[in-house]
Amino acid sequence: MPQAFYDVVQTSGFYWLMATIGAAGLIRGFTGFGTALIFVPVAAQFLPLAQIILVISLIGIGSMISLVPQAWHQADRSEVGLLALAAAITTPFGIYLLGQIDGLILRWIVAVVVAVTLVAVVSGWRYHGRLGVRGRLAIGGASGIFGGMTGLTGPVVIVFYLANARDIIKVRANTILFLAALDVVILANLALDGPIAAQTLWLAAFLSLPYLAGIFLGKTAFAPHLERIYRVAAYSVIGLAVLTSLPVFD
Repeated sequence: MPQAFYDVVQTSGFYWLMATIGAAGLIRGFTGFGTALIFVPVAAQFLPLAQIILVISLIGIGSMISLVPQAWHQADRSEVGLLALAAAITTPFGIYLLGQIDGLILRWIVAVVVAVTLVAVVSGWRYHGRLGVRGRLAIGGASGIFGGMTGLTGPVVIVFYLANARDIIKVRANTILFLAALDVVILANLALDGPIAAQTLWLAAFLSLPYLAGIFLGKTAFAPHLERIYRVAAYSVIGLAVLTSLPVFD
């Protein structure tokens, strides 16, 4: 086995990362989102944000087979395509910002973005404006910037796009497809900077195991009439991730 394989278990916070990504997979399985909201704040305590974005993108692509096939048939693919196109255009700018902003400041940005997202959805805040083509392009574009800069691909979609939808099954499917597409876009852009380190690849492979197990359990448990219970569980886990990851506790 290559040395990078053995180095993975020596990664700072390895077992915390394994537990966190498993919880994130469970939430993703029954809501369609939440992976980055849970994993990124916690992982930022142990890993550089650039590595976290690579890892979470690799995990997302590796897990596509467990979620995308069903979502493909349930989603509004033309709508998802519009969101993904806008995100593809703006993601390089987000990655540029990642390289320009101090790591501690980025951690605070992550904590604030996740906290604001959580407060918005828990409080029942809803954007009641009409989301036409321009609105969806704006949502996709903003998601690309935040995704490239912090790995948080979901907040903008959650607050604005999900707030305007009525069909929970279609919303879940759209979200799954869009976040999968954005993982591909982010990874492709990061790969242009050079080959991915072997240790990062191994870490993504290790973390994929509890993540896929969590997705399977969450997907199996998903039932539209239990939406309220799912959301309470998701919000609780996200809130715990934010509180335990604040830089003031370092």
